[in-house]
Amino acid sequence: MASFAIEVTRLVFKTLSVFSPQTAGRLAFRLFSVTPGRKPKNNKERAAVATAAPVMARGKPVSLSFSGGWAMARHFEAKPGRAPAKRILLVHGWGSRIDYLATMIDGLVAGGADVVALDLPGHGASPGRTLTMPTAVRAIDAVWRHFGGFDVAVGHSFGGASLACAAGGLVCDVPSHVAKRMVLIGAPSDMTWLFKGFGRYLRLSEKGQDALEGMVVRLSGRRIEELDAARVLSILTVPTLVVHAEDDKEVSADHARRYAAAGPNVELHWANGFGHRRIVSAAPVIEHINAFVHAQDRQAAA
Repeated sequence: MASFAIEVTRLVFKTLSVFSPQTAGRLAFRLFSVTPGRKPKNNKERAAVATAAPVMARGKPVSLSFSGGWAMARHFEAKPGRAPAKRILLVHGWGSRIDYLATMIDGLVAGGADVVALDLPGHGASPGRTLTMPTAVRAIDAVWRHFGGFDVAVGHSFGGASLACAAGGLVCDVPSHVAKRMVLIGAPSDMTWLFKGFGRYLRLSEKGQDALEGMVVRLSGRRIEELDAARVLSILTVPTLVVHAEDDKEVSADHARRYAAAGPNVELHWANGFGHRRIVSAAPVIEHINAFVHAQDRQAAA
């Protein structure tokens, strides 16, 4: 049963969207963009941050500026003495931070990669309390320009969708940035379902929903239907590994199936049993990603 505060909020938005749909849409978008508090919420999260501290200490902090703000990243250099390392851009999901990707960072570096992990605005070490897809794409643009590009782009959840949107040039004033390979973990394949679901949650009127979605056009220059990551993969034909769990309760496995249907360039790997969050720390998942990242090198060596 919804709490009293939620019911009051819904009533306010339902009423406002009838009498002033533009105002309701604008306020709904502002609420939609607010990021969760970055402090660990429970003992499990506090333990995860503490465990990640030694890994984070090995990364060199990098400050990145872009139009409208700035973000922080950490550069984890590959171990010396190996062949030229693949450079990987790693992006976390909504409400997360790079600390929670420490196990994956360790695994990718051990596999022979140079890893740059980006804290999206409003998350981790990056400032702010809001995040939108256009802002995420601008942060990706900033880290891309700073490092001169990446061999592989790896993203979890919202981070994966953001990397796909960045590759497709879906924010009109930001150039597309396409890695040679992509890995999308538990990532949504489009943004329509999220906005429609949020509108239903707030009980917006039809005009209020139109106003909410109109904010996307104002910020990105694209209609919400155009923010389709699966369609990007079908056009770019970049070799892409999609990792998803059928027991993912936050991003439906149907999104993985949409990606897989995009074309023969997409390889779908089910990581069942790891849900939406544990999937980024699962040893079999990291092993599979390393195999995908270095597949061409191993074929050449063979």
